[in-house]
Formats: sequence, C-alpha cells, structure tokens
Amino acid sequence: MTIRTRMAPSPTGDYHVGHIATLLKNYAFAKKHNGQFVLRIEDTDQERKVEGAVERIMGVIRAFGLDWDEGPDKDGPYAPYTQSERLSMYREAAQQLIESGTAYYCFATKTELDAMREKAIALKQPPKYDGTYRDYPIEEAKKRIAAGESYVIRLKVPKDEEVSFVDLLRGTITVQSNEVDDTVLLKSDGYPTYHLAVVVDDHAMKISHVMRGEEWITSTPKHILLYKAFGWEPPIYAHIPVFLNPDGKGKMSKRKGAVAAQDFLNKGYLPEAMLNFFMILGWAPKDEQEILTLDEYIEQFDPAAISSKSVVFDLDKLDWINGMYIRALDDKVLAEKLQSYLPIDFPQDLLLNVLPLIKERLVTLADIEKLTTFFYRDIQVPQELLLKKSDIDSVRSQLELTHAKLSAISDWNTQSIEEVVRELQTENEWKRGQYFMMLRIAVTGETATPPLFETMEVLGKEQVLDRLATAQGK
Repeated sequence: MTIRTRMAPSPTGDYHVGHIATLLKNYAFAKKHNGQFVLRIEDTDQERKVEGAVERIMGVIRAFGLDWDEGPDKDGPYAPYTQSERLSMYREAAQQLIESGTAYYCFATKTELDAMREKAIALKQPPKYDGTYRDYPIEEAKKRIAAGESYVIRLKVPKDEEVSFVDLLRGTITVQSNEVDDTVLLKSDGYPTYHLAVVVDDHAMKISHVMRGEEWITSTPKHILLYKAFGWEPPIYAHIPVFLNPDGKGKMSKRKGAVAAQDFLNKGYLPEAMLNFFMILGWAPKDEQEILTLDEYIEQFDPAAISSKSVVFDLDKLDWINGMYIRALDDKVLAEKLQSYLPIDFPQDLLLNVLPLIKERLVTLADIEKLTTFFYRDIQVPQELLLKKSDIDSVRSQLELTHAKLSAISDWNTQSIEEVVRELQTENEWKRGQYFMMLRIAVTGETATPPLFETMEVLGKEQVLDRLATAQGK
C-alpha cells in the first residue's frame, strides 16, 4: 500500500491550532512511509467562504515549516485539488447512485422539512428526514426536474443493518443503520455536501488513511455506506481527540482565548516549538522525550499510539517548550527573529549586547520589549521602592557614596562595577539584600532584571550615574 494522507481545510475563516496539529500527524505519517501528503480545499460551502482564506491557510501552514506534495498550487495526478473545480465529478457520482438505486431525488420543501423537525422534537426523537420520497417513482421525479422543480439527491440508507468501521484509536465502532439519516448528497444548487465530496475525493485521490477530528466520528457511518454504495474500499480511519481549553473545561474555543494558528506566531511563539508542543499532546515517544525535532517525530510517530482522550491545551507547557527553543538559538539568529517584535525606538546597536542578559528570561519573542525597555527609555523610580527596608538618610548616603565610587571607575566593565559595589556594601556594613535591591531599582526602575552588574555595564557609565543622581533627588 502506498500511504497517502490529506488535509482538507474549508476556507471559511482562520486556521485553528487544532487543524495544524492534525495536519502535522497526517504529514508525518505520510513522510514516515515515503508516501504523499495532499492538501485539498473543501470550498463547496459557498455561502460561508471567506475571500483570501485559501491563501492565508496555505501561508500559515508553510509558516509552520510544513508543506504538501500535491495541492491547489502544485500539479499532481489527481488535480484539481479544489472542490469547486470538481463539481462535474460529484454530479456524475450522485447520478451513478441514482441509477444503482442507492440514492434518490427528494423534493421536500423547507416548510416540509421544518415540520418534520418540529414533529421529531415534539416526540423527543432525533430530527431526521422522514423518507417521504425514498420510493418515489423515478420517471415522475425526472418529469418534475424537467419542469424546473428544485430538488436534492439523498442517500438511501438501508434499513436494519449494522454499519461498522475500525478506528485506529478506538477499535471497531458499530452503529445501526436506522440511526443514520438519509443524508443529502447533492444540494439544490448543484454543489455536493461534505459527505459526498469527501468520499468521492478520498477515493479518487487514493487516500489510504484519514486522520481527522473526532467530531467526524458520527459522520463516518454515512461515509462507510457511501463507499459500499459505490463498491469502493474505504480508507483506514483515525479520529483525533479535540483540544480542551487551557482551564480544562470544554472544547478549545475563541471564547476562552486565541485559537487561530497565526495568532500564536504573532505572539512570538516559534513554529518549531509549537510543532513540538503538538507532537507531545496526547502522544509520546517510547523514551518519553519531550523535545523532538520534526525528523525525530516522523521516524517515531504511530497514529495508533495517540490517546483517545481529549488533552488540555497546556499553555504553561507551551511556554516552557518555546523558551527551550529560544535559548537554543544562536544570538545572531535570535536577533534576526526578534526584528519584527522590536519597538520603533529600540536602538539596534543595543540588541546583541542585551541578548545574553535576557535570553534566559524570554518566553516568547514578544517579551523582548518588556524585558529591555529600561535599557533605552526613561524610567520611573517610586520613592517608596527606594526606601523599602531602610530610611531616607541611609538610602541617600548609599546613593551618594555609590555615585562617587562608580564615577572613579576608568574601565567600565562588569568586574570593576561588581568590585566597587561589593566593597561599598562590606565596608559600610549595609544589608546586602536591601542595598542591592535599592541599587537595582535606582538604575532600572524594576525589582526584577537580568544580573545587576552585567546590566549596569550594558547601560553604560553615563546613564548609570545619571540615574543614581536622579534617585538622589527622589
């Protein structure tokens, strides 16, 4: 068997992080077995189609370092890869089912369908089409169509049969055919529904494995019945659990924060780190290693080993992984990646000097501003912070003596600064914690910064002395 997987996004909005995570699995499985990964655009829902969404989806997939072997912008043996360009295939397939008696024309109006739905709800039954036109004479149906009457084509679901399929995560799943609705296959506008298009396309494109979200489990029996109606062999299925919100409550959604994949990149998460995060959510290599390259993941990934339980989208874990990836970057490479996150007033000549000081504290690339602002912008030094754990006369004396001693340094570097400051603290028997914190606040305006003496070196002698003088004025 040639392994062929696919991802089939709908251009109805931004690409979700869950979509990227599922795409990664399809991509990795195909690459592991020297197969092909296909990108197919499912744009049959023309009413919900968003202009430019296809380009944004393809752009964000590539921004994550992934690509496809066949797709809308790449020629392949089963082109075209956009469903709106394949309409004749779906119509022919639907007609084939009509002729075999496994589908039928339905003329039910919206009013009739609404009445069926209300009746079912009143009887506390699942809303289903009642089969009014299941056995309608084909010749009569063709006359109505010729007269211009609107219609859809529905699947004629067999009665009293078991419908089974094997899910790689969950084993055999069986439902009774009586629970499956006579689903619409071809809409009145001539466009297929998802159910017809996905089966026709997966078969035509020789997709061997379908790995998709678990929300499609209830639709899979319809697809199995369609494969049977066509006389085709279905693919192997694996339905991936959804992500839960970071608080563990409910399916991850916009109401609980960002879900668009591009939003995370915009916030300064590295695509490699995010892929690594997706790799270990609900799956783990045998040695339980948490930091994996894409090549290592491809080599080890087995869809059957994915947990069938939903997993929390753990932002703390994502932050930890992203920090690990940031710290592994060469400073010059990191400086380049930081460019789009630097404020307009950031002095470029400062960046490589400050990176060694703040690299360990970067969680995302967007953190660069808050971690460096005191290096190049005016600071605010509240008096109450300067006087914390001391009195005004003592702090004034500390600032005056420190200013005088630091002024005398001819070679301004970390070592000479540290020697002067430590000698002052020892000779005057100042409490080390109070003095060092007061000094940190005086020169940075912050209580938590990179190492104090290295920070003072990067700030420069003139700026440190100016800030100490300003603090004395407080």
